[in-house]
Amino acid sequence: MDYNALNIYTDGSFHPDNRNGGVGILFVFPEHLNIEPKSFCPYGYKKATNNQMELKACCIALKESLKLEKQWSRIVINSDSIYVIDGYKSAIFWRSNGWKTHNGRPVSNAELWKEFLKIVVEVRLPVDFQKVKAHAKNENNNKVDKLAKESRDKAYNSPIKIVTVRRKITKKKNEIGSVKLIGQRLGIRIIEVEYLKLSRSYKCKYEVMSKSSEYFSFVDVVYSKDVLRVGHEYSVKFNNNNKCPEIDKIYKDKTRAARNK
Repeated sequence: MDYNALNIYTDGSFHPDNRNGGVGILFVFPEHLNIEPKSFCPYGYKKATNNQMELKACCIALKESLKLEKQWSRIVINSDSIYVIDGYKSAIFWRSNGWKTHNGRPVSNAELWKEFLKIVVEVRLPVDFQKVKAHAKNENNNKVDKLAKESRDKAYNSPIKIVTVRRKITKKKNEIGSVKLIGQRLGIRIIEVEYLKLSRSYKCKYEVMSKSSEYFSFVDVVYSKDVLRVGHEYSVKFNNNNKCPEIDKIYKDKTRAARNK
């Protein structure tokens, strides 16, 4: 721990059954100030993801730091989230690249990353990250882990993002990159849709319905500029870019066609 800085411990929590999430935060002040550590356990969020909660914890923590008199020259966020630590290094590039990665793939949770970068500027101090090992013997990390779970159990806030979901038919698990794209035409069924506002695209989780395909019943993710409805089966043409999988063309909404017969 850096005793010459304001050390902030953050953690996010997510329950796979009800998909509720929470955040835990602990301020450890520079030793010479003789200020007792301060903890935060705000209300959690409904229908969240673990990555969202890890990042939201950092956003809330920096907002709270703005309320304090600056008696330190830097802030160190201590986190066990690789997603946050590695993402922070890339977020400035994503912002300048229209919230897309080097490969052109839309960035997940772009709105949260935008919020975080905005708060970093408002802090007007250097903000660094320190990786801590999860579920180890780090007392402060264990404290925020407990706080995050308490926050998760009182998830009163609305979802950070609206994601529409339908139950999948296949028993296979989602494996990103399991369907190799070669510009083929396939029948797919949409089981989850998330609108990515900053990149103006839709992130769709789908299952392959074409029985003649080697990927029949596989579950993967693809991006689309057009709206696709969850629970509907479509005939589509993919691109051939596995680093940025996209739907090039929608031939038919098979579900709507069947209903109109």
